[in-house]
Amino acid sequence: MTPFERAVRTRIRTEGALSVEAYMEACNAYYYATRDPLGAAGDFTTAPEISQMFGELVGAALADVWARAGRPSTVRYVELGPGRGTLASDALRVMRSAGLSPPAHFIETSETLRAAQLAAVPGARHHDSISDLPADGPCLVVANEFLDALPIRQFVGGLERKVVLTGGHLAFDRDGEVIEDSPARDEAVRALSEGLVALGGVAIIIDYGHERSGPGDTLQAVREHRYAPVLASPGEQDLTSHVDFHRVGEVVLEAGAFVDGPAEQGAWLERLGIMARARALANAAPDRAAEIEAARARLCRPDQMGSLFKTLAIRSPEWPSVAGL
Repeated sequence: MTPFERAVRTRIRTEGALSVEAYMEACNAYYYATRDPLGAAGDFTTAPEISQMFGELVGAALADVWARAGRPSTVRYVELGPGRGTLASDALRVMRSAGLSPPAHFIETSETLRAAQLAAVPGARHHDSISDLPADGPCLVVANEFLDALPIRQFVGGLERKVVLTGGHLAFDRDGEVIEDSPARDEAVRALSEGLVALGGVAIIIDYGHERSGPGDTLQAVREHRYAPVLASPGEQDLTSHVDFHRVGEVVLEAGAFVDGPAEQGAWLERLGIMARARALANAAPDRAAEIEAARARLCRPDQMGSLFKTLAIRSPEWPSVAGL
């Protein structure tokens, strides 16, 4: 048993049952603070690590909407949970080719990941939360697989579901049809939307989830690229849930911002031109053609990431829509 799991068990014995929200928050805070979870040696791989095409097309979409907004000179690039900085590096490279070189600001609390991000994007500034960002100009924001890791609440029969100790094991205190919500996710989306309304700009949100609200238990754990029991090895595996994009859109509108989408990730990338980009990369490196096509398929095919992952844009009322949405 790890020291963290021992601490969780002690907390339950001392304070009583932990809500799913409190359990998820504590586990993910420890998990992300103590490791780099990405890549083959980690627990999961995100779209930017699969192919440069992903970050490049995100960068192209941001450069395009910036140009159509009148090319404001004070714009900033902001990424929420930027992983190793791979997406930012690819996106900023494309943005520079379009005449846009914004300063980079990252929302990240993990010191391990902050070091990797600075290696990928030298000079990037780090912040602990959205509210810490400087309010000095419009923002081009990206959040890829950020909202899914924020803690959720679960309810069964109208009562909040909790984690208890039973027979020496962690267990849920009730089972049945689960209803989920996420005050933490709502708070993040609201803060982001209000900031865009005040300062101008757009945010591209990419995550896995559903377009319509409904019942269902979507809490899941991943370890070593495989699904694992949610309550096993607390703090040693990634805990996430499916994003309710319908609820995200409601919060955006409540904050006075506009919303475009959601669209399925695969369809969005195809509308942005991923097929043409894949052909160009394959022509430049014929020995990598099969690898490039496999990466494109993984990002776009409905039976891989193409349908489960969605793209949604939040924008200031004065800014144009993001291409493809």
